Amino acid sequence: MLYEFLYPYHVDFSFLNIFRYITFRTIYGGLTAFLICLLLGPFIIRKLSQLQIGQIIQTDGPQSHLGKQGTPTMGGILILFSVFLTTVIWGNLSNHYVNILLLTLILFGFIGFIDDYLMQIKKRNMGFTAKGKFLIQVLFGLIIGWLIYECPDFNSTLTIPFFKDVSPDLGIWYIPFACLVIVGTSNAVNLTDGLDGLAIGPYIVASVTYMFFAYVTGHIQIAEYLHVRHIASAGEIAVICGTLAGAGLGFLWFNAHPAQIFMGDSGSIPLGGILGTIAVITKQEILLVIVGGLFVIEALSVIIQVSYFKLTKGKRIFRMAPLHHHFELKGWHESKVIVRFWIISITLALLSLSTLKIR
Repeated sequence: MLYEFLYPYHVDFSFLNIFRYITFRTIYGGLTAFLICLLLGPFIIRKLSQLQIGQIIQTDGPQSHLGKQGTPTMGGILILFSVFLTTVIWGNLSNHYVNILLLTLILFGFIGFIDDYLMQIKKRNMGFTAKGKFLIQVLFGLIIGWLIYECPDFNSTLTIPFFKDVSPDLGIWYIPFACLVIVGTSNAVNLTDGLDGLAIGPYIVASVTYMFFAYVTGHIQIAEYLHVRHIASAGEIAVICGTLAGAGLGFLWFNAHPAQIFMGDSGSIPLGGILGTIAVITKQEILLVIVGGLFVIEALSVIIQVSYFKLTKGKRIFRMAPLHHHFELKGWHESKVIVRFWIISITLALLSLSTLKIR
């Protein structure tokens, strides 16, 4: 690892002292992840095309999407590889939270990869069964929740946005709560990934937002000043947030409309899982509802649509769910839906950052 390899020599070369700063490694981690995606992107797109791993478009969706049939998918492997390699280079691998996040990336990446594999290679239209995928997500979510709960500098209290003196302690029940956050975020990001750049744009915004939260949480003076719960080892998470944002930007280069590649479940499921895990570690679990508000809205639109359809035996609230399809069927051009949803995510991110002072 570059960080551990170079920093010990700071006693001989004072300029190497800069490697111990989280801000420096976060910036260069983001740039490294961006360059890896940018350089490997054309190769991955070409290989996926040669293997005929292309997007399967459902015929009951918007007709404008039929032209996307066959666009290379499973591009999430590019993001995951970039994030993993960059974290190994710039991160502190002796930090237990960094290891938990890398494990989350591997476990949920496994779910996404197998789901895409069943659809693309085995030609099973829907991949995993919904029940099977959910049960595996819950199992992995409980494992991650337990590992976080067992960390020596972690506690089971909740941070309630806007209220500095309200911190209920869940005790052992924090583990299933953490699982709920992780699995819920994983599925919400997965549901949002339906248009060119729609999911990765807000994801970059959320990653940058939690980069600030991680740095504040891990910095004792800033945490005390802002009345934020201090977690000594959590500052290192900012480096991973930086790599997520950088890899997201690199992927967006190819995923922007008209997309040359889609991330597929190989990307959306693990990216959602790691975002939920970051929210848990930084003690900003509930605030994720605001930071990732766009993902929440998209997921709720599906839940509401399905529930209403069953209760009324065939009636619908939205023209189609998730919500982005509803606006497409109302006549919004795909680019307009994407940019307006990005604007919403940026607005929600700014609102969430304001909670650091509004307490």
